[in-house]
Amino acid sequence: MPQLTLDDSSGGSASVQTMRGRRPALRTLLRRLALGVMIAAALLAAAVVATARFGDRSLWPPAPGVATTEVFVVSHGYHSGIILPRAALAEASLQHGFAALGAVAARFAGFERVEIGWGDERFYREVPTAQSLTAALAVRALLRPGNASVLHVVGVASHPRAAFANSNLVRLKLAAAGFERLADKLDASFARDPNGLIPEPLGPGLYGTSLFFRANGTFHLFHVCNHWTADLIDAAGVPTAPVLATLPAGLLLDLEWRSGLDRLPRPSAPRL
Repeated sequence: MPQLTLDDSSGGSASVQTMRGRRPALRTLLRRLALGVMIAAALLAAAVVATARFGDRSLWPPAPGVATTEVFVVSHGYHSGIILPRAALAEASLQHGFAALGAVAARFAGFERVEIGWGDERFYREVPTAQSLTAALAVRALLRPGNASVLHVVGVASHPRAAFANSNLVRLKLAAAGFERLADKLDASFARDPNGLIPEPLGPGLYGTSLFFRANGTFHLFHVCNHWTADLIDAAGVPTAPVLATLPAGLLLDLEWRSGLDRLPRPSAPRL
């Protein structure tokens, strides 16, 4: 009985030729993608360098042996803030007339320190955790102009490392002049009423006895909470890079790379 054979040599040859024809196009696409990535990286690096602020050597680092005030930059993942001694804020208010800081120090009199953060009012008050974030809220906060802002003030009774065990912390030691500049900028962040006094709190904050206060400044893509934190420590003479500071991780990395500061180790997990 004659056997039938299927000759697929022509079809196989066509498939091979098709694949061979696609390889140059694929290589071209990959080269273009790689070139695009390199160009984007180069533009980012250029933007970082062009906008980097190199600090004020007359303010920071402090001269050896001078008295300093200890403050902390804290990153909670997508949001950063600053932790300051309450007594130092009260003293700055008395010496330099920083009325808002005096009011905050009085309201949180039972605490050793306060944590203060700035941000978009709706975003800050409606997104207590990263899990609460929605695309609609993020797009509105970043892209819509003129977003109202608030300050979130938290009383911190224990050492920041214990109070914020899961957050990243960098410690800064500021001499008197540097702390005064930072306090001046921080005081100006609080909105005033027609009588020049800070308004009453907007309501409870995100945790503990924290409170929200009306703030100055508008929130947008080029002025987010981490830029505000960077502006405070820049006022104290510490080098910062606004492009990197768009994200908390970039802000902390810059403090490590250029200022030689270290993150505080996280508490060790208890052994079972």
